[in-house]
Amino acid sequence: MKLIIQIPCLNEELTLPETLADLPREVDGFASVEWLVIDDGSTDRTVEVARANGVDHIVRLTNNRGLAAGFQAGLDAALKLGADVIVNTDADNQYFGGDIHKLVAPILAGDADMVVGDRQIDSIEHFSPLKKRLQKLGSWVVRQASETGVSDTTSGFRAYNREAAIQLAVVSKFTYTLESIIQAGKLLVAIDDVPIRTNPKTRESRLFPSMSAYVRRNTVSIFRIYAQYEPLRVFMTLAAMLVLAAMVPWGRWFIAWVQHDGAGHVQSLIFGAVLFNAAVVMAALGVIGDLLHGQRMMTQRVFEKVRRIELQLEVPPSHYEPGARPTGHPVTTGARAAPTPEEQRQSTQEQEAVQL
Repeated sequence: MKLIIQIPCLNEELTLPETLADLPREVDGFASVEWLVIDDGSTDRTVEVARANGVDHIVRLTNNRGLAAGFQAGLDAALKLGADVIVNTDADNQYFGGDIHKLVAPILAGDADMVVGDRQIDSIEHFSPLKKRLQKLGSWVVRQASETGVSDTTSGFRAYNREAAIQLAVVSKFTYTLESIIQAGKLLVAIDDVPIRTNPKTRESRLFPSMSAYVRRNTVSIFRIYAQYEPLRVFMTLAAMLVLAAMVPWGRWFIAWVQHDGAGHVQSLIFGAVLFNAAVVMAALGVIGDLLHGQRMMTQRVFEKVRRIELQLEVPPSHYEPGARPTGHPVTTGARAAPTPEEQRQSTQEQEAVQL
């Protein structure tokens, strides 16, 4: 079995060496352990540092596409490179690499398809009390939305077996952590979590410029993702709330009408009608969203089938470049090594010559 550890990076030349030094080259249950760096349009020496520190594979995106896109590109490349299990970690060395064996243990035992590392938020010293409470609240909301029992839903230290990775399709432009858990819960992917350790803080988070931005972005992300998978429940709930709100001004008008003063409270009747019309619109959106959800699930199945066909046809990963390929750790895929950029150019030239 092959384990590939992927690391999404954006200008991480300073922290990447420490992160790589913390990662294992051997894990029980795997014949080979390889490292994959996804360079998300870095403007520093991230790629050169990765090669100098023995990274086996590099996916080099031409411009910055965001953490979620980098994560998805890494999954796609790791699958095409023959990974049986994929571990995702962060380039800021937040997670202790020595706990990877804990992360993959439930997968090797056949008890889970996806495992999330639980940082045990209360034990992280550099997290403020407010941030700890917000993390717990956000995790509780995601657990309700995904119908899973994951304790630390924003943790980026996680493992996927091949089947789970094939099914996941993150569409968020912001982060993959929340969407992948909600999506996995709706796709009936078996999810588990295990306690893991963290390393001392190396730098400030680049995802959130402030605590208010963290709350705002995560709130919007959770609502958007949940509405994609449960549109009827979301919009019908909003419609019911608006109907109840409409009953208040209508009740006020009715009481005035009984007292023969209805003409003096027509504004309440109109306001109630506006709220009721808004409720009808919300209900209609719920029906339309439910129909779109059906189309989304069909698209999800098509995406999964296309990915399986690509793997069978041995389609090389996009934006792929070979890494250092250190001695003793040969690069192998499910069938053949991914071609280098030079080999790809030669193949294109040969095809053009044949056409001529």
